[in-house]
Amino acid sequence: MADVEYVPVNASQESAGIELRPLSARSVVLSLLLGTHPPELPVRDLVRAVEPLGVGGSTLRAALSRMVAAGDLRRSDTVYGLSDRLLERQRRQDAAVHPATRPWDGEWEMAVVTATGRGPAERADLRARLTALRLAELREGVWLRPANLRRPWPDDLDRVIRRFTARPERSAPDLAASLWPLGDWADTARALLAHLARAERPADRFTVLAAVVRHLLADPVLPAPLLPADWPGPELRAVYTDHQRELTEEMLGRAGR
Repeated sequence: MADVEYVPVNASQESAGIELRPLSARSVVLSLLLGTHPPELPVRDLVRAVEPLGVGGSTLRAALSRMVAAGDLRRSDTVYGLSDRLLERQRRQDAAVHPATRPWDGEWEMAVVTATGRGPAERADLRARLTALRLAELREGVWLRPANLRRPWPDDLDRVIRRFTARPERSAPDLAASLWPLGDWADTARALLAHLARAERPADRFTVLAAVVRHLLADPVLPAPLLPADWPGPELRAVYTDHQRELTEEMLGRAGR
């Protein structure tokens, strides 16, 4: 198979309005390792596993060298694994697919930004971190969400944020609908489910699964009383888990593991 830099997305996928990014050699390696536990593989297994996705050996080896230099991967002899930074990304991805929740009693988490004098880059980084914690901004500097998630809170954020619990007077379903585009998220989830149902080639399945992970990272994981009817989140997680396991086993089985 000829070496190629990426796997193209077919026309039917492009026309659906969903962002299905072409898979570069780097994204193929990352997607495979992020879905593997522990996230490390010998180079011979990587070469055999990614070949059906259109990534040839020389392209893969060049990508691995660049990724080690960039700090994406660590190398021990002929085994490549995720760096510490990307191990944290794997933890976030695992939490997106299998979020830890607790019964909701109506309370909301509130995070109020108290630090001042921060530059644009610092403000953007803080917004990204609060969004990754599945908080939404009610108004500038005030972030909240239902208190139904079990997840660690980064200690360093306590230097710039004060946290509270509250019970807003506003209708909880109305408040949730104002904070997150729930209808849009559900529509995209259903479109991704349809793509997965008809994706047959490993390259197509891999591309859609990568899009599913990105979409699950944006799921607010709200309590059931705050969700629209027929919320597709649980189905998308279950289908993703089945496809990802099957595809990973197929690829690593082909590699002789």
